Amino acid sequence: MAEILEHKVALITGGANGIGAGGAIIMAGQGAKIAICDKDVEAGEALADKINAAGGEAIFIKADYLEPETCAAAVQSAHAHFGALDIIVNNVGGVGRRMLTDQRASNIERVLNLNLMSMVLTTQAGAPLLRQNGAVINIASTEALRAAPGFSIYSASKAAMTQFTKTMALELADKAIRVNCIAPDHIATPGLSGLMDMDVEQRDKNVPLGRMASIEEVGEVIAFLAGPKSSWINGTTIPVDGGITAAAGWHRGQDGEWTL
Repeated sequence: MAEILEHKVALITGGANGIGAGGAIIMAGQGAKIAICDKDVEAGEALADKINAAGGEAIFIKADYLEPETCAAAVQSAHAHFGALDIIVNNVGGVGRRMLTDQRASNIERVLNLNLMSMVLTTQAGAPLLRQNGAVINIASTEALRAAPGFSIYSASKAAMTQFTKTMALELADKAIRVNCIAPDHIATPGLSGLMDMDVEQRDKNVPLGRMASIEEVGEVIAFLAGPKSSWINGTTIPVDGGITAAAGWHRGQDGEWTL
């Protein structure tokens, strides 16, 4: 039986680690050819080697998404290597907790470039190359959907991603290219680990399902949105957060009972 994403070519920004790597692993397992774009050469090459050793097909493209010209260059490199492009996963991003009054202009610019401009410029470069029935999947955050003290610039950039997703879903509809967004939270990534200073038990009580998710679990959602089984999903943002958005602040207290 043919793989779900057989003959599809996917480009993943920030694909060497975390959620991007999870998407690469799952989509490769479903038959897609993968272009991993990242500045982390060691991790990116290791992931490409892992996918190739498992019978998939992947390449690594060095890409520093703080440099605007990187976006188009990575797209062109992936298209030139595989001769086609079907899926773009705009995953690269950066986060750091700092109150707005303590923000420097250079840090604001960095977060906006990584989270927002990289997505805009990669989509701009890739959209003309995407084949009919292609897909764009943007990786936002639950901070796009709720207030988050200390994350004003990050939240603003992620919220902008959700609106960009809606507009691009209309602009690319003539080519039957679907554009969707996911809003993850509490995923076991190096980036999140650096922000979580609470103990594991209390952290997990903040998630209705009671645990963090693996990168592969998020990768399954990315692959679903990239494939034919989501053919009627377009222009939406899907929380992938174990119920955190639905909980709206409710969580398990020390006694295990729900509280605010």
